[in-house]
Amino acid sequence: MNSPRDGARADLTVRPRRLRATPAMRRLVAETRLHAADLILPLFVREGTEPRPLSSMPGIVQHTTESVRAIVNEAADLGLGGVMLFGVPDAKDAIGSGATDPDGILNQATRVVAAEVGDALVVQTDLCLDEFTDHGHCGVLDSEGRVDNDATLLRYRDMAVAQAESGSELVGLSGMMDGQVAAVRDELDARGFQNTAILAYSAKYASAFYGPFREAVGSTLKGDRKTYQQDPANRREGLRETLLDLEQGADIVMVKPAMSYLDVLADVAAVSTVPVWAYQVSGEYSMIEAAAANGWIDRERAIFESVTGIRRAGADAVLTYYAPEIAQTLRDQ
Repeated sequence: MNSPRDGARADLTVRPRRLRATPAMRRLVAETRLHAADLILPLFVREGTEPRPLSSMPGIVQHTTESVRAIVNEAADLGLGGVMLFGVPDAKDAIGSGATDPDGILNQATRVVAAEVGDALVVQTDLCLDEFTDHGHCGVLDSEGRVDNDATLLRYRDMAVAQAESGSELVGLSGMMDGQVAAVRDELDARGFQNTAILAYSAKYASAFYGPFREAVGSTLKGDRKTYQQDPANRREGLRETLLDLEQGADIVMVKPAMSYLDVLADVAAVSTVPVWAYQVSGEYSMIEAAAANGWIDRERAIFESVTGIRRAGADAVLTYYAPEIAQTLRDQ
């Protein structure tokens, strides 16, 4: 170590703090940047005539097919990359019939949004049965009450076609069924939708951070999803699932949740030959909101730090409920 000279002054040649000295310097040498085009806004659309605020997600609502028009036009004006649509139906049954009904709420909403902003945003749809089944699972159940993987794939095939016919440019396979990417790609191609892209929720974990999402989609889940979503203890498994989805033709792969799985995200980003996304889920949003409301953290700094961390770990794009706010702040700056 160098000996000090002139009292407390050290003889240092390398001083990393030089590059942190001013806001302009920090901005110039920043390794990770946020852009509006790298953000995707998840949206919930319900049946009915009035939007419904979510108590567990302050500032987020279940939209109607009318109120969603304004928010997607705002998203387009802000330059966001896209919107991911989730349907919230009134009626549910064992096989999730509403998911494939052309007049079901998600397919209705997709047509509305595609007509409004289809030229400006990538219109994306959640391809999963959990919002539409009365038992709340992501697939159909067998006689023993277990999720039947292969029978579920048949439903996913039909869902993919219904969503593509409604105007979805990208279907988000979030159910974590084995072989779902191959099944959906095969059906889309056979039905003339070769240009409809597939987002594979490749590393999706059975997480406690989905809690507020249950309210958002009106979940009626009985039991848990540990037999098909991944164990939070497993890192290599996330990479294995991703490689399988890449082999089956996924156009984009995703890690969900984001903040507790940055190691998995970095692993996936290191090997993926297609874009890698991550989902900052409802619980992550609600924790920031709750802590900020109590004065425990600086809300805006926490929002930007959390999303920057997800991008830094390797996400090319981030699904976040903060997308419009971040984009507006970037524009103002």
